[in-house]
This record gives sequence, C-alpha cells and structure tokens, in this order.
Amino acid sequence: MGTPDFSVPILEALVAHHDVICVYSQPPRPAGRGKQDRLSPVQARAMALGIETRHPSSLRNPEALVDFTALNADIAVVVAYGLVLPQAILDAPAKGSLNIHASLLPRWRGAAPIHRAIMAGDAETGICIMRMDAGLDTGPVMLRQAMAIRSHDTTADLQGRLAALGAKTIIEALKTLPPAIPQSADGVTYASKIDKAEARIDWAKSAIEVDRQIRGLSPFPGAWCDVAGERLKLLRSCVVEGQGAPGKILGGLTIACGTGAVMITLAQREGKRAMQADDVLRGWVLPDHLS
Repeated sequence: MGTPDFSVPILEALVAHHDVICVYSQPPRPAGRGKQDRLSPVQARAMALGIETRHPSSLRNPEALVDFTALNADIAVVVAYGLVLPQAILDAPAKGSLNIHASLLPRWRGAAPIHRAIMAGDAETGICIMRMDAGLDTGPVMLRQAMAIRSHDTTADLQGRLAALGAKTIIEALKTLPPAIPQSADGVTYASKIDKAEARIDWAKSAIEVDRQIRGLSPFPGAWCDVAGERLKLLRSCVVEGQGAPGKILGGLTIACGTGAVMITLAQREGKRAMQADDVLRGWVLPDHLS
C-alpha cells in the first residue's frame, strides 16, 4: 500500500522476495498541461509487474473492508500511502499491518519527515518498521536503521537513500517479525505537511536557515525568490562566507542573508529546466538585490 516514487523500491523488493497479491495506491490525479489523469508511480509499476492494483478513494466504507479482507493477506506493508487506514483494515491481515516510516520515531511523526529533518538541521534520520495502530505513527517499532544527513543533502537525495534502506529493512523485518517495542513518550515531534507558503525565501534569516530551507524543499515545492518580477526556484545551495544587506547579490548567485551568505548552485527559471548557476546567469542581468 503506497503511492509516490519513494514507495516504488519497496514494492520491487517485496516482489523479489515475497508473493505480493495486491497493490493499493491513491487514485489517478490530473497532471500535466492537459490535466489528464495520471497513475501514481506505485500503481504504474505494479501494473507493469502484472500485479492486481486497486485505488479506492477511501477505505472507510463496508465495501472497501469486504474487498480488502477477501484478499486473505498475511501482512499489509504500508509506505507513504496517503490514506487513513481504519482499525478494521489494519486488523484484517493475519499477521498485522507494518509501516515503513522515514524517520527515527518518535521524532518526525507525520506527513513530511524527510523535509522537516533537513529544515530542522538534524544530523541523522533513518527508517523505522512499525506495527501500525490507529494513531499517527504511534505504533511500536520492530526495527530501526539510522542514516546520516549530509551537509549538502536535499530532500530528493535523502529520499533516494532512505527508499533503498527501507526496502532492505522491510525484507529483514519480514524474515523473523521481531518483537515491537513501544515508542518513547519523550522527543515526540510532528512533521506537518509542507505548505507552499513556506517556500518563499526570507533573506533576513541566517544563511544556515536559508540553506536548510532550500535543500529541504528541493525538488518540491521548491524554495523561491523574486528576481525583478520573475520567480526563481532555488534547488541546491551551500553556506559560504560573505556579508551584506539581506538579499544583496555578492557575485554570481551568492546572496547575503541576515548573517552569512548562501551560494546557489542549482536553480530553475520560470518555464525552463533546472540548471547549474553559471547556466542560469548566462545572458541574464540580475538586479543588485533579490526579494
């Protein structure tokens, strides 16, 4: 049971080691310029693998429970599915329902644990295999694997490594179904869904904060700033030495912040692809300050 790209390597690992009898994913959504319905990455991959796929809009009705129970599944594996699972659904598989969560629980329960870990400046994150209960990522943990967050990591970078780690860890968990240990009541934090309003850069913040914001929101929704009326999406950056009024361009795409400066290394102009900073600047005369 999963939906985005992050869930695809887990599906592939499960197919390689187990009999996957059905895949659940969120319904197709309108996408692209033509707003045509597009299958989720998980549904598209499952169909390519010849696995039965289902995409109900809700699992809170009796028909959905009947259909799910009729699978007679041993275990449900859930990763970034995106729908709330009622207790009756969680209890239907003979050996329960397991969740692959991309944080070191109880830190960063919720929808956007990878983004929030980078934006908060965490030194590490990881994967937890959790027995699901009715709470929001509150179930007991069977296995956990930590992973360092590197100073240049974006959310996309970390997602790729965590997906691979999640695939490896769920296969290990399914071998023996180790005992699950209740989560600590200390250190609980919540990774709320990313709001697009968080994406605009405030150059008055410190360079460290701005850099974390850029990396944490890359590639989506993408931190951005205004350049003479054009929205410039900032996708990679690093903290460098430099000082000046917040938003002042110190050279190239190095911009002064409230304290320190950030150097933008990957950016995207409106209607164009993402490019290295030198290519973005070629033929483009920037103002002295960004807003």
